Amino acid sequence: MKKIDLIFSAITGEAVAILFLWLLKNSTFNFPILYSILPIFFPILAILGIFFAEIVGRKFLFVYQFAKFLLVGSFFAVFDLTVLNFLMVWFSISKEQILKYTLFVVISFVLATLFKYFANKYWAFEKTEKEKMEKEFSIFFLVTAISGLIQTGVASFSFKFLVSFFKISSLLAGNLGKIFGILVASIWNFLGYKFFVFKK
Repeated sequence: MKKIDLIFSAITGEAVAILFLWLLKNSTFNFPILYSILPIFFPILAILGIFFAEIVGRKFLFVYQFAKFLLVGSFFAVFDLTVLNFLMVWFSISKEQILKYTLFVVISFVLATLFKYFANKYWAFEKTEKEKMEKEFSIFFLVTAISGLIQTGVASFSFKFLVSFFKISSLLAGNLGKIFGILVASIWNFLGYKFFVFKK
């Protein structure tokens, strides 16, 4: 296994743990023990996941690619959510400002997409060719733009649903909505990247 696999897996696991604990802190749930366990458990889980995926990937390559795709997606989901939270806090957002929230989702999504392209190209799908990168990036952006519409739609609907029916804070609803959107859009992303963008 390559060192980059271990390093990136550990960093991603830690980033996801920090995000999870932040969401937990801003919710009504209180499990103090998790603050000690998750920062250790998540990185180990990510490393074990990529380790076994690499072994299985020797026979079924798509398993290894999918594992790396999930790590890239998780890492940039944290980046995406960090930008989104910065915008929501900096400009402030209320429960009624659906359009404002949607704009923030789009901005954070576009920024994360720019960096995600290179991580998926060179690490997840290991496509090192530099020829026709303009065309490749155009297809990547098109696939990701469709993913963005899916993600934004699911996130905005979830935000409205959560603040209306569960009466949770706008900040927590915004983060949960974004996570739901990312999960749904990830299925489309993997299929699009593998078979249209980074096909060999």
